[in-house]
Amino acid sequence: MNSQNLQNNNPRVIAIQKIYGKFYNQNEDLKIGRHRFKKFIKDIVYGTIERNDLIIEELETHLKGDLVLSHLDKLFQVIIKCAVFELLYKPKTSKNIIIKEYLTASNAFLEDTQTKYLNALLDKISKKIRISNG
Repeated sequence: MNSQNLQNNNPRVIAIQKIYGKFYNQNEDLKIGRHRFKKFIKDIVYGTIERNDLIIEELETHLKGDLVLSHLDKLFQVIIKCAVFELLYKPKTSKNIIIKEYLTASNAFLEDTQTKYLNALLDKISKKIRISNG
């Protein structure tokens, strides 16, 4: 399997694409095709969309001065929102795994410099979220 197929099959890449479509293309089709992680993908997609305001609030609280969400690339916004959703609502998944997985998924969309910035932001917010929320 080549790296393109691996990226297209990555559950977080699929979730990012679905959420981006919903937020920015008014693409109402949130159907997720057959995938061995279909339930996981649906959890991230619907959870991130439903809790968008809460996620934005967390980002603004914990990353004040580090970023202005509206100034970020739309795709970058979706990636960081998905990661924050998992940090908040998937406590059984270690923060290091969540960060690693979103950095891997972001390689399908972002340049290296953006990925490094994402890594720094996720590292910082994960320490604050996981301490303040258990």
